[in-house]
Amino acid sequence: MKPAMTETVLHTDFAGRRWRLFWLAFRTGLFTILTLGIYRFWMRTRLRRLYWSAVRPGGHPLEYVGAPLEKLLGFLVAVVVLAFYIGIVNLLLMFASFSIFEGASVVYGASFLGVIPLWIFARYRARRYILARTRWRVVRFGLAPGAWGYAWRAILHWLITILTLGLLWPRMTFWLEKYSTDRSYFGTQRFAQGGRWTMLWRATLHVWIPLLLAAGLGLALLAEMPTAAATLDDPYTDAVVDLPLPLDQRLLFFIPLSLWALYGIVHYRVRSFEILTRHKSLGGVSLAAEPNPRRVLWIGLSGYLLVLLAIALPVTPLIGALVFVEVSQMVPGDALDVPRWALAAAAAVLYFLIFLMWSTLTHVFVTLPLTRHYATRFTVQNADALSRIDQRARDEFAEAEGFADALDVGAAI
Repeated sequence: MKPAMTETVLHTDFAGRRWRLFWLAFRTGLFTILTLGIYRFWMRTRLRRLYWSAVRPGGHPLEYVGAPLEKLLGFLVAVVVLAFYIGIVNLLLMFASFSIFEGASVVYGASFLGVIPLWIFARYRARRYILARTRWRVVRFGLAPGAWGYAWRAILHWLITILTLGLLWPRMTFWLEKYSTDRSYFGTQRFAQGGRWTMLWRATLHVWIPLLLAAGLGLALLAEMPTAAATLDDPYTDAVVDLPLPLDQRLLFFIPLSLWALYGIVHYRVRSFEILTRHKSLGGVSLAAEPNPRRVLWIGLSGYLLVLLAIALPVTPLIGALVFVEVSQMVPGDALDVPRWALAAAAAVLYFLIFLMWSTLTHVFVTLPLTRHYATRFTVQNADALSRIDQRARDEFAEAEGFADALDVGAAI
């Protein structure tokens, strides 16, 4: 029986703690390394349960009820299917490449293009599984089947975006999100994505302005270079080339423009999420999100800088010691008595230690703060209408997110 809903606006709290996350990510990451990757399905399940339970709309935590064995079995099935598919496709492509083009160069590009639909297909199925195993106040979320429909639409929108040099990027963002949102459910109530794709145009200004300025600067430099070269090479002219700034100094202007464009990408991703969320509805319920692009960028930059420093400070002396021992082995009569296998083992341990600390600290300094920022700026409005939503049947999704794991899509933690 669902609890009664009386609140009109539900604000979201976040209860995640860095220290608890650190030890969980470290322990499960260590077990994953020791089991040669098998434990990662249990690691991902435990991490998701921690993150989900920390996000609390209206004070009620989300629940993640996915099972590790589902992920493991789905991964094994996906590996078998993909091995057969990729093997057959590559064999046919190789035969056609040698028969028509008399070489194997074409097959590599065609093989990569052939994986793209599978990659998009896997992302949709991963989203379906995650929603199907997420509950809030007992009620399940869900996503209707439609992975191949999403895949061919995504490919078509990407082609249009590329052919228009990115001008229709907002159109692709809107229609792909609408396809997924209109097939998403909370209980028996379906979400709906409102609005128009043109509402995302303004969010792209921080991308296009620096790119246009960079293009203008590049064209100006190209226009000056032939004139300057002709003047310098002409022995019958006394003209003096008077450039406002040396070429190398003007090239420095591309650095801030590039940084501005990179910020513009972050700005667009954050603002488009805000705008699309504001135009989502669930029956009589509406949603709102107000993440700050500058805050998101700062969390990412400062977080990864802290991760690099936290790893570099203890690891750099260890790498130096290994290099010193390796170099000393090459000096006749002055070599340290260290077996080669011991050096190889120490290098392997150091490599996996770096990998483990990177994964753990990224959760602590990047993923957790970003999740907190997005969660605490999310609200549910007209929440009293949620009491009229009934439970939905469990989605028996046998393959879990196996294809996403096999293709390393990296879907949600």
